[in-house]
Amino acid sequence: MTAWTWRFEKADGTEVQPAVQPEEFTTQGDAESWIGEHWKALLEGGADQVRLFEESAEIYGPMSLHADAA
Repeated sequence: MTAWTWRFEKADGTEVQPAVQPEEFTTQGDAESWIGEHWKALLEGGADQVRLFEESAEIYGPMSLHADAA
């Protein structure tokens, strides 16, 4: 089974522990739905951006958690 995971980072790319602990997701859609539900708490907890991985392959990122980011 493929695992989709998020990496949580400061703006400079250093990894941080998330304020809300994610699960391992079985689909990209589940992972994206979860980030959509929890991005504010993650931002408030110190994460500035996230990267999505499928197993060890980076799918996209960094994606800012700041609402005003373009």
